Amino acid sequence: MLNDEQRPYTWTSADAAGLPIFPGLARYDEVASGQIQHALRFTLQYSREAFIPPASHWAPNSTNSLAAPMGMRLRLKASYDISSFPPQAAVILAGLKKYGMIMADNGSSMYVSGDPDNRWNNDDLGSLKQVPASAFEVVLMNPIYTPNNLPQGKAPKIGSFTANPPTSKAGQPVVLNWTATGESYFVVTPQVGAVRGSTVTVYPTTTTFYTLYATNQYSRSKKRVTVTIQ
Repeated sequence: MLNDEQRPYTWTSADAAGLPIFPGLARYDEVASGQIQHALRFTLQYSREAFIPPASHWAPNSTNSLAAPMGMRLRLKASYDISSFPPQAAVILAGLKKYGMIMADNGSSMYVSGDPDNRWNNDDLGSLKQVPASAFEVVLMNPIYTPNNLPQGKAPKIGSFTANPPTSKAGQPVVLNWTATGESYFVVTPQVGAVRGSTVTVYPTTTTFYTLYATNQYSRSKKRVTVTIQ
């Protein structure tokens, strides 16, 4: 994903909410620096058929209207005293006061995720279990999307996708060009990945089928071109 472009509504990812996992982890190097400057991902036992952007997907396991929607953001109340917590936990809690945490999946209730690192102090982190759910407040939830109000729109339209030259020798540069409208971002496969603009240079060593994906918040379109290696 490039910057904050929107995944198509109802698309999942490695997280049930359709969010990337790594940006929401508590990472040791951040804690060691003294501050976490982003929201953390967390899980709850139950969720309903709804999501709040930037989440793009729901994975309901409850029909209770009070169950949380994916993407719900909680923030640790400013009044909650964290002065007695050990160093690593205190940094995490300070981050939760400022940036909060976003519900990303079903799982253990109020479980915050971190990256694996041998430098974590498990006793220190264990103190986080002392923080009650009542110490958090729900940040404004708007909009909440359900099957009844899910935004509808047109998929991107790819006008052309060409290779120049279409026939080449192994390892020589080939320029892929395209035109499209209505897209938020592009992905070219294989190997290239997410790109901006309308051109990219590739160096195929064998005959390769390249696919251009144009994506917006509603859907994805694709077009293919072949580069023949002689």
